[in-house]
Amino acid sequence: MTNPVSDEIPPLIRQRIPDREFQGKRVMGFVVLDINERRCYEETVLVLTESALIEGTARGSVNSWSLHDGLALRSHVFSGLGSLSLTDGKRVLAKWNFTAAKGAEVSRFAALVNAVAQRQLDKYSLEAAELQQITAAAPAPTKTLLRLAQFTRNRIGIVILGIGLTLGATAAGLIWPYLTMPLIDDVLIPWQNGSSQVSNADFFVKLLPYLIGLLGAALLTWALGWAKTYVISYISELISGDLRNHTYKHLQQMSLDFYGSKRTGDLIARVSSDTDRICNFLSSHLLDFVTDILMISLTSVILLRLDPWLALVALLPFPVIAWLTQRVRIRLRHGFARAGHAWSEMVSVLADAIPGVRVVKAFAQESREIQRFEDANRHVLESNVRINKLWAFFGPTVTLLTEIGLLLIWGYGAWQVSQQSMTVGKLTLFITYISRFYVRLDSMSRMLANTQRAAAAAFRVFELLDQRPSVMESKNPVDPGRIRGKVELRGVRFRYSNREVIRGVDFTIQPGELIGLVGPSGSGKSTLVNLVCRFYDVTEGAILIDGHDIRDFPIEKFRSNIGIVLQEPYLFFGTIAENIAYGRPTASPAEIIAAARAANAHQFISRLPDGYDSLVGERGHGLSGGERQRISIARAILTDPRLLILDEATSAVDNETEREIQAALDNLVKGRTTIAIAHRLSTLRNADRIVVMENGVIVEVGKHDELLKLGGVYARLHHAQLELTS
Repeated sequence: MTNPVSDEIPPLIRQRIPDREFQGKRVMGFVVLDINERRCYEETVLVLTESALIEGTARGSVNSWSLHDGLALRSHVFSGLGSLSLTDGKRVLAKWNFTAAKGAEVSRFAALVNAVAQRQLDKYSLEAAELQQITAAAPAPTKTLLRLAQFTRNRIGIVILGIGLTLGATAAGLIWPYLTMPLIDDVLIPWQNGSSQVSNADFFVKLLPYLIGLLGAALLTWALGWAKTYVISYISELISGDLRNHTYKHLQQMSLDFYGSKRTGDLIARVSSDTDRICNFLSSHLLDFVTDILMISLTSVILLRLDPWLALVALLPFPVIAWLTQRVRIRLRHGFARAGHAWSEMVSVLADAIPGVRVVKAFAQESREIQRFEDANRHVLESNVRINKLWAFFGPTVTLLTEIGLLLIWGYGAWQVSQQSMTVGKLTLFITYISRFYVRLDSMSRMLANTQRAAAAAFRVFELLDQRPSVMESKNPVDPGRIRGKVELRGVRFRYSNREVIRGVDFTIQPGELIGLVGPSGSGKSTLVNLVCRFYDVTEGAILIDGHDIRDFPIEKFRSNIGIVLQEPYLFFGTIAENIAYGRPTASPAEIIAAARAANAHQFISRLPDGYDSLVGERGHGLSGGERQRISIARAILTDPRLLILDEATSAVDNETEREIQAALDNLVKGRTTIAIAHRLSTLRNADRIVVMENGVIVEVGKHDELLKLGGVYARLHHAQLELTS
């Protein structure tokens, strides 16, 4: 999306929308949607002017809607598809579709439209709309950070200890300056003026208690300061560790549709970078902030008791600093929100390109990926430069104001000394305290940036934690135990967003039966299997296992009865033995080897230099497709599942490897209820029944030979494959 002026209208807009539609008004922004209402790829342009939203389609039709308060454009992304709706508060005026890749762009455009419609922008700009989009739902920073307190409930004792040590260390730090006033007025000045009638020995005797007091105060301040720094840092590490664990646990509990609309890099940034910023804030900056508050409060009380008028003079710059801090706080909040968003975008580029480096190199797109990263990194740089520019003004300004305050005190205090209204010791004590006061005030004002940065990070983490999985645990769960494997689908319907994918499926699979599932691409095969595994919940109807609705089972216990072999097996970085035992980490070496033998994997594993201890690269790098597949089959065999899902397990290998994998699968399916999605229909000749799907419904059921004789969809698919192989 861009933000052009009227004389720089992009050619794409001019192709879709006649110039007369703009009527000389400025084009504020536009977005290109990539699919139409039938979910087919077709570009539609939405253009925003100062007073209207205009639509231009590839078919040449043009529509427009006048902007007014109450008009709203709302976007929603679900499972790879997005919908955009325009409403006037009473009814839906128009709807559009787009792919998830357009999600961020469409969201920014929607924010801009809503801001212009409600006349909430001081100036129409994409930047302002982005700020509104990023920070609109964010609560106040203080409220966000206070939510971290929930992670201290189990450690309240050590938290109270930390607070006590902080209070004690701050109070101890005020003792040292307080001893200087009697030292100067009662010992040093009388001795210098010759008014003291004591000898040198008596002078040092009188001086010694003050020196001992000063040393004791310094040692006490050091000991309490060390203890409070250690305890508070320890607490912050515990809180941050709990936050990371809680966030990662929450991610593991989220449903698959959640991941369909999120970028991996953004999730990684929230769990790692954002929690690290919070930890840094809690361990360092929050401790300093609390110390600053206590020091300023206690110092203010002492100053007012010493000399109320001089204290008021000292506090004259304080209202100006408070006003300046409030103005800067709002801008910093927006700045750090923008910076956090830009950082996630940059990490997302890395998360896309590094795992897909083989595709990048295969299509010679290194330059393109470098440019993508440079663009994302430039946005990070621009966001940080804006923050630093603001901070470069704010910090020195606060320092200047505090120095003006000290100048006022020196002037007023010196005048009082000349009038015999104040002693030199008292003025020295006052200057010492007020210097510490201003140092702490300056430190606290500089704390503002760290607070806003931590609040922005905490909001991003809590935004994640506030989301709930679409597949929920039952309130009254029923333990499935070890299932027999009878599967019943009763009136099953399912929709992605507003697109119905499964349209009323009734079917029963008996325990131990091998069912082949075939059909054209997009017929609903994989979706049906995902519903059986309860990766998604049905929209209507029910799926029963051994007579019980699967929604009544605890999700983890239910899925422990299921084994899945995918077309593209995923292997983790680690040894081959660890990958085979992933579903059953307590398996013995003998059990791992037995599973590998059953999967026809033992022979090639034994030829590796380190055998079962050979390291597998990330995503199985270093192994062939057939080898990775046999390891995944061994992984399924080791878990001994009662319900087995084979999702085109042999479609991506050559014929010889297919025979080896098929032999391994024959060992795997024995005695188990099996649902096999197959691209190569020849692999389903031995299936007990073959289920043929088309457009989300079951159209044919029978054995291989029976379906060929029927001459329907299955026969058409079979003949098409024969023509391709002939």
